[in-house]
Amino acid sequence: MENEAKLSIYRATRAIKRKDNTLYNALRSIYEDSIFVGEISQLWPQVPLVANLRCGLWYSPNFQSTCYFKSTDGHTNNWSFNTSRLNFHIALLAGQKGGCIIVDSTRRGKRFPDSMSKTIPIWTCVLNRSVFNYLNKSRNESNDDGSLLERDSDAGQNSVDWDCSLHLPLWVSGTEKAAIEDRLEGWTKDLNASGADIAALASCLKKPLRPLWISQKTVIWINEVPDHDSWDFTPIILVSASSSTGVTQHRTTSEFSWNYIPGAGDDEESWARGLSPNLFWNHAYDLISSGPDLCNQKVADIVEKDRVYRAQRGQNTPQITAKTTISGTSPNLPCLDPLLCSDISNLNISSSDGECGIFWLGSTNVALGSSQVGMMNWQFLALVIHSHYFLLVTKICCFSFFFFGYTCR
Repeated sequence: MENEAKLSIYRATRAIKRKDNTLYNALRSIYEDSIFVGEISQLWPQVPLVANLRCGLWYSPNFQSTCYFKSTDGHTNNWSFNTSRLNFHIALLAGQKGGCIIVDSTRRGKRFPDSMSKTIPIWTCVLNRSVFNYLNKSRNESNDDGSLLERDSDAGQNSVDWDCSLHLPLWVSGTEKAAIEDRLEGWTKDLNASGADIAALASCLKKPLRPLWISQKTVIWINEVPDHDSWDFTPIILVSASSSTGVTQHRTTSEFSWNYIPGAGDDEESWARGLSPNLFWNHAYDLISSGPDLCNQKVADIVEKDRVYRAQRGQNTPQITAKTTISGTSPNLPCLDPLLCSDISNLNISSSDGECGIFWLGSTNVALGSSQVGMMNWQFLALVIHSHYFLLVTKICCFSFFFFGYTCR
């Protein structure tokens, strides 16, 4: 009896969670958080906006670049500086533009993901140490003192101390900080051995990198926002897009009510239903204004139209699972409308797009196209069934294609 009660509570909890984490709730939460991201980016309009993949990519349509800092590299007792994810282009971008704004999000209960609390601070520190060592080595070879680094800036020739210290947020304990600092020297050696172009970074980085943290709870005086060039470091501004409240927020507008989901962009495979960040922002107004009842169908329509659009132009499209017949002899054959199996000998073939090589068969939704792969010619047979939202692309060789055409005659 007790086990049944526990099971019932578990099922009830799961049911409530599924109800809260609906597609509309996720998209509406992302849309609301994107307003905050836009406000922060306007404070420093000259600083490029960067999305930390994959969650961060949902929170703005105006990203200039992307990066990939994993939270697992910052988990307690699992700290790591991964040379396979150097994100070197972000350091170069920050050096060229005077900084960058990195956007990410996290689930309920945390203000910042570990990627922002520890992974990126470790990354900036290791890069600073490597640049410092490179410049000292170059200066020693020129018989100069390596303790101070003289760098050209827009204002002229300045002499600054190159900060190589580890900067972590206040909520990271001193014990954890000390443990990370013990590993910095080894990580710096790993970076130097990775073959990264430290010379290129040293030539464009005028000031050392340093992270700053901004969340929805951060207080910013709009009339006292400093210019990013006024700091004595190159700012890596880390923006956590979502609210960190620990309770479920039920929000209501004049038309709809919905539940706010912190970090809604995370784990998109479990809720997005094929929708991508780019598709979302192309149709954001329609999706948000559709409301909870119509959102799922609108997303399905958008995803299917995009799939058909890409398939007709020979672009990569996600696989679609075809329903099979219950009584069919082969479980691998899709169940097609009988009308599509009728005689096609009387169909007229017309070209709809000369560049794409697509030929539609009369008024049906069947199209033929050709493409060359490597040294072999292949023929594509594309069956597009719009009424059932179904698309099947089959490749057959030239011999099979001509044999098929001959038998139809």
